[in-house]
Amino acid sequence: MPERVPIPAAVASSGLLAILRGLPAGETVALAQRLERLGVAALEVTCDTPGHLDAIRGVRAACPGLAVGVGTVLEIDAAEAARAAGAQFLVSPHVDAELIGWAGARGLATFAGAMTPTEAVTAWRAGASAVKLFPAGSLGPGYLRELRAPLRQIPFVPTGGVSAANVAEHFAAGAVAVGVGGGVTDADDAAVRALVETAAGAVAARG
Repeated sequence: MPERVPIPAAVASSGLLAILRGLPAGETVALAQRLERLGVAALEVTCDTPGHLDAIRGVRAACPGLAVGVGTVLEIDAAEAARAAGAQFLVSPHVDAELIGWAGARGLATFAGAMTPTEAVTAWRAGASAVKLFPAGSLGPGYLRELRAPLRQIPFVPTGGVSAANVAEHFAAGAVAVGVGGGVTDADDAAVRALVETAAGAVAARG
């Protein structure tokens, strides 16, 4: 069995992973600083963001208290570059056993994207820290609940379409954390705080 790196403490304790995509590096850093002030503890900067390596470096420097990862990772070369820039964990939209093994050997947690039971089990057996259930918005909390019935040993992080309106349902269905993009990056301060508090409350209630 491959070595499994634990879910980063900032994600596990807060229940929330913010996803920053598509903004220039300077705006990404400014957004990260705002989200940190609002209580966000962990975020990912996606590989398809222009200048994402500069953004990762900038966020690590400006927000030393944040856990910062790289998202939409498709290959080891991209993972290596992001790691050199300071990324602390990897998020991918798919299952790649080689990528998961590479990350685990370097102490990097991985959130591997999966939709089906077969993909989820494949990711888990490869050593993923958690399975990113994607696209959660299309599948819905009910799908997560049904998926977890035979797969309770696998921690799931629903991502895509998660918002303040449905985040509590995802936790009730068994999510260990949620990945949220527009629900935090396009929301006002009050909405972000509400999302942060809902996620943290769900984690605390779970014990």
